[in-house]
Amino acid sequence: MGRLESTVAVITGGGSGLGAAITSRFVEEGARVVVLDRSAEKLAAAENRYGGTVRTVRGSVTAFADNARACSVAENEFGGLDVFIGNAGLWDFSRTLFDSTPEHLDAGFDELFAVNVKGYVLGAKAAAPLLRRTRGNMVFTLSNAALYPGGGGVLYTASKHAGLGVVRQLAYELAPEIRVNAVAPGGMATDLRGPEAMDLSDQPIGAAIPIGKIVRENSALGIEPCAEDYVEAYVLLGSGRESRTVTGTVIDLSGFGIPRRPA
Repeated sequence: MGRLESTVAVITGGGSGLGAAITSRFVEEGARVVVLDRSAEKLAAAENRYGGTVRTVRGSVTAFADNARACSVAENEFGGLDVFIGNAGLWDFSRTLFDSTPEHLDAGFDELFAVNVKGYVLGAKAAAPLLRRTRGNMVFTLSNAALYPGGGGVLYTASKHAGLGVVRQLAYELAPEIRVNAVAPGGMATDLRGPEAMDLSDQPIGAAIPIGKIVRENSALGIEPCAEDYVEAYVLLGSGRESRTVTGTVIDLSGFGIPRRPA
């Protein structure tokens, strides 16, 4: 029996990258999953791969109605909701203040914060009534940039620090019925993209920069992680049996908290 047997989860941005890895692991552990994603192609691939274990909803996390539809599918198709995983995000490709035009900062802020911060708040709002019934939990994807400088540019880092505030405030507001926690992965080569308003939406992070090499050279362990290396923490936090005392916590998986030793 898997550790998430009989668990129902909604995972945003679950069509590719870290979200797809979380979906795969949750299914492996016995969960039934609703994936909310913007890509029809990625959603079709998920349905073909997992069959009746996974349902999909095409939409944007920036719209409350789309988050609510995903939660309704969980309730109508699987009988309720136990875990909401806010994972969809944008990166700013480490654009610094001086590297960004005023126009990019203005429009990029709105687009990036809409996904990385507002998307989490709207997802939480949609999921909370169902999670209250099951005494379920929320897990949000943050980043090493939520805890340390250098994990992105000023917009991304600010958005992930804001996400940390969302996690802590929601843990306070929703206790004791709903636990709220987060995972802070380091970098990985995925399909993660940037704001269209900053001309950063055409190439995924894995193709645009040598992210694996960057992480290897800057983290304490000197390895190039993949998305699957980070998913165990989501299983731990998503399981009411294994983390029933945990709320308002961020699990830092980045390896950036310990400086690299000199060669």
